[in-house]
Amino acid sequence: MVKKLKQMADKKAASPASLLDSQFAATVKDSAQQIWLAGLGAFSKAQEEGGKVFEALVKEGVTLQKKTQSVAEGKLNEMASKMTGMAGEVTTKAGQHWDKLESIFEERTAKALAKLGVPSAKDVEALHKRIDELSAQLAKAGKAPAAPRTSATKTTATKTAAKPAAKKAARKTA
Repeated sequence: MVKKLKQMADKKAASPASLLDSQFAATVKDSAQQIWLAGLGAFSKAQEEGGKVFEALVKEGVTLQKKTQSVAEGKLNEMASKMTGMAGEVTTKAGQHWDKLESIFEERTAKALAKLGVPSAKDVEALHKRIDELSAQLAKAGKAPAAPRTSATKTTATKTAAKPAAKKAARKTA
């Protein structure tokens, strides 16, 4: 059987198609060898220059990080100043509204007190001024010495309640 296989292989080797196949196989083998060697060369070069490339990438990364941080800080500062400005505007508007509300409340309270007949602070001050003027006129006329103006203090009169006399209880007679 081995002899038959050898004979068949010799016949195939002698044919022109088998010569072409063996040349193609040799070309593929040579090409594969060259690819392998190129890969080994690239690997060797990568090992030699890998450290340099890595260091260059690290430097690029540091530079990029610094730029990014400075841009981010700038944007953050810009936004903080905008927010501060907006907060100031809101505070101003709120203060204006609060003042308006306060004045409306004061006006309404003054109207209500006026309806009840309670004199305002202006009325009391005008009365004090008039009293001072009249006191000065009286002093000039010589009728009464000028009394210095005293501060307006409210005095309350105290009433002593008189107890009714005790009555004797009437006796019941049966």
